[in-house]
Amino acid sequence: MSDQKKSPLNVTRRTALKTLAAGAGGVAAAGLLPGLGGYSQLHSAEPIKIGFQVHRTGIGAAYGRWYDRTTQACVEKINAAGGINGRMIEIVAEDDGTDPKRGAEVVEKFASQHNCDVSFGTLFSHVVYGSAPRAGELKMPYFVVSEGHHVASGALNRYTLQPGITDVKSQVEAMAPFIAENLGKKVTMIFPDFAFGHDHRDYFSAAFEAKGGTILEKIAIPPTETSFTKYFPKIPRDTEVIYHVMVGPAVLTFVKEMGEFFGPSKPEIFGFIDSLEAVDIASPGLEFLEGTYFWEGNPRYVQEEQSEFDKAYREAVGVDENGASVSDAKDVSTYAHMFGCWETLHIIKRGMEAADYKGPDDRTKLIEAVEAMSDMPHSMEHPQGAKRFNGKTHQTFGHQYISKVTDGKLVLAHTTSIEDTLYEDEVDYTQQSF
Repeated sequence: MSDQKKSPLNVTRRTALKTLAAGAGGVAAAGLLPGLGGYSQLHSAEPIKIGFQVHRTGIGAAYGRWYDRTTQACVEKINAAGGINGRMIEIVAEDDGTDPKRGAEVVEKFASQHNCDVSFGTLFSHVVYGSAPRAGELKMPYFVVSEGHHVASGALNRYTLQPGITDVKSQVEAMAPFIAENLGKKVTMIFPDFAFGHDHRDYFSAAFEAKGGTILEKIAIPPTETSFTKYFPKIPRDTEVIYHVMVGPAVLTFVKEMGEFFGPSKPEIFGFIDSLEAVDIASPGLEFLEGTYFWEGNPRYVQEEQSEFDKAYREAVGVDENGASVSDAKDVSTYAHMFGCWETLHIIKRGMEAADYKGPDDRTKLIEAVEAMSDMPHSMEHPQGAKRFNGKTHQTFGHQYISKVTDGKLVLAHTTSIEDTLYEDEVDYTQQSF
């Protein structure tokens, strides 16, 4: 290996050897490496390996690109401050193709080939469903950054946690009252035909009907669909609100075709920003969205009362005040979701420190340490907002944001409380054996 090839400690091999051989006195004799916060003993020089299951290809590629950028920025921040228990984080990334079968294979590689300590990062719910059972079999902690209700429903296992991002059920519990009270009582739903969309179909319907509303039609669309005009005639004429939550590379086509179909006589429209993640709101053909509403996990545009944490987080991940890359205004981020990577990595760090994590033998201690967490204050570690983690269900709860398209930008119209998002426990993972 060349002397200039970097080690996981981000110092050259030659520099490390010189430092460690520098004499019996001083820092080197104590086994410490300069610039690492005074933590790193020689015996702990091995990095903590985090397997990053990333959607580089497939329908989740836009999310994967920004999940990757956020992950790299967060690891740089944590490592610069001394890492975890004095050890650097090393990210081992594998593309799962946004495919459930490949997802399970990736988890297998993290365990058997890469010797990772934990795995994290998965977004699309069908990939989570395909991967989590294998993680449980391998006893590999699996921190997902998804939104499906899969974890909190009890469908998975004790090794699977979702501590850094809220789930669909909590989101729609908070959204349904706003829609019923402000937009209309008769809704047609349009959603992708896989687990994430089914969560919206089931949980929004229940929450909305509990508020006196009616779901007139539920239109499921295959996730690989590229044209949507044929679905719009299924929308009943007496629809007062269209609720849409499409995902994937064809979302811009979906929104444009919906605008062409309705013209100026559109009903009220409430969308989840998933339909326009990584898409510029000012794109030609989206003018009809003016005055419509969107759920956002984290407001894309800088708001009037921007927190100091959002400002610093944007700078760290390279996102401007409009939610696009600071180096390319046309490269729009997946800002409503990617914060979950940042927050989850900080939770892993906090859990490992609480568990005094040394290696794979301490994985159960790590999970128990995370299960013991509860309130997470709004901070640099949690720039999206405060969280409340439920250790029994392995699910976090947090503030939700409703924005209105105003002059071609998303302007915050309503922020829910954490209490608005809560629901009854459906599982207690802490009672399951490891």
